[in-house]
Order: sequence, then structure tokens, then C-alpha cells
Amino acid sequence: MLGAGSLKSLAAQEQHEQIVLAQQKRYTANDTTRIAAIGMGIMGYNDVDTALKVPGVQLVACCDLYDGRLAHAKELYGNNIFTSRHYEDILNRKDIDAVIIATSDNWHSRICIDAMKAGKAVYTEKPIVHQVKQGWDVIEAQQQTKKVLQVGSQRISSIVYAKAKEMYEAGDIGKINSVEAVFNRQSALGAWEYTIPLDASPQTVDWDRYQQFAEKKHAWDEKRFFWWRNYREYGTGVAGDLFVHLLTGLHYITSSKGPEKIYSIGDITYWKDGRNVPDVMTAVLQYPETP
Repeated sequence: MLGAGSLKSLAAQEQHEQIVLAQQKRYTANDTTRIAAIGMGIMGYNDVDTALKVPGVQLVACCDLYDGRLAHAKELYGNNIFTSRHYEDILNRKDIDAVIIATSDNWHSRICIDAMKAGKAVYTEKPIVHQVKQGWDVIEAQQQTKKVLQVGSQRISSIVYAKAKEMYEAGDIGKINSVEAVFNRQSALGAWEYTIPLDASPQTVDWDRYQQFAEKKHAWDEKRFFWWRNYREYGTGVAGDLFVHLLTGLHYITSSKGPEKIYSIGDITYWKDGRNVPDVMTAVLQYPETP
């Protein structure tokens, strides 16, 4: 006799057991996967540390436009780590199987495409593109090369979302008429006012390379480099950095492909620090009615 749990719960449990068994695979010396990281800021280090917890993964190289991050990478992972300001140096190496891309948003699509064409598997931080129009080029490159391309949106990987999806599809939640989602980032760190290194300068940062493809070039500005999320030229602001977490969760739980209509407003109301993206945003999205 079955207990109170639904059949979907049993299926989810079985799937979990299969995942656990898969992780218990025994690795040999021939199973090493050699990776490199391009962009060694906050998420670059987080992604590398997570990747190195997987058996058989070895970090070979790191790339960043700030010399201090490359020096720190050697301190953490050993002096034998290859470092470079130029990601092409990473892609040209034949001993690298996969790359982690954790640069500012404006470089994601370009490096993704170049990496796949160079024969590398790719894990890139979200958003996969800086401008929507860049998406087709990334899709085409993946279809042509057939290389693995994974977009990192870690929040959606939480077991909480898997459970919510299970409950929704089983009918335990009932019919959803509306969803209210809120993200607050009111501290200085939450608002992307990160600590800027004391040695930040055009000598320690490859500023020309950083804004190589920008429509408008700017004189050296340490904020535009280390606080890039605050500028539309390099990042995607609240929408691309935070809204995406709320929307991917909603889409995953309901198996939605996206809204029919979007209405959004925003403004710079508090952080008068030179940013040109809103620090407060509100969006209303209308979705097709679900069965």
C-alpha cells in the first residue's frame, strides 16, 4: 500500500537516487578533465572552486584583465597555473577541454563562440548575451560545433525549485493566478559597490582590451571596470543580473516559455555613484493561461 506521498514524489526520489549513483563513479588517471577560467572575479573564483570539487577536474589556466586576480589565482591554485590577459591564449592550448566564462556580460557571447569554435566545452555565467540580437550567433555556433554549452544560473539548480515544480505539476499548489517575486539588494555590496584594489590603474588593468568593442570609448575609470554591473555598456543591470533569477524560477516551475507582455519601470533613486542603470525596477509580466 502506498503512503501519502504522490507518485510524482516517488519518481523524484528515484531520480535523486540515480543522480547519487552517477556521482559515485570511480575515476582513473585517464578521466582527467582539464579546465580554464576566463574572468576571475567573484563568480569566476566561485565557479572554479565548485568545479574542482568534482573528481577528475584539473585547473590548467586562468585569464583576467586585472593582474591582481591572476596573481591571486597562482596563490590559490599554484604557480604552475598558466595565466594571461588574453583569452585567445587559453583557447589556443590543446590541453584544455573546457572553459568557464565569468567575465563582464559584454564579453560572454564573443568568448562563448570563440571557445566552441576552438573545440572547447563551455560553462558561461548568465546572461549568455549582452544584447538580445547576439543570441542567434551563439545558437548557430553551438549547432555547428556540437560542443557542450551550459549557461550558469545557479539559483535555479536549488532542490527547492525542483520540489516546487513537483508540487505544482502534481496539483498540490492548485491553480496559479499570479506570482509576486521580490529581490532586495540594499547594502553597498548588494548594490555592486565592490572594494576597488588600491593598485587599480591602466598599468594593472588592460583597459583598452576591456572596452575594445564598446560603441563609445571612455577614459580610464576604475568604477567602470570593477563595478561593471552598474553600467549598461558592460552589464545588464537589475534586469539581467537579478530579474533573471526570479524569471527562470517561475519558467522552470510552470514549464513556461516566457510572457506574452512585459511592462517595466525603473530609476536611479538612491545610489548616486555614477551608474547609468536603474537601482530600483518594477516589472509586470503577463503569461499565457496554463491548462
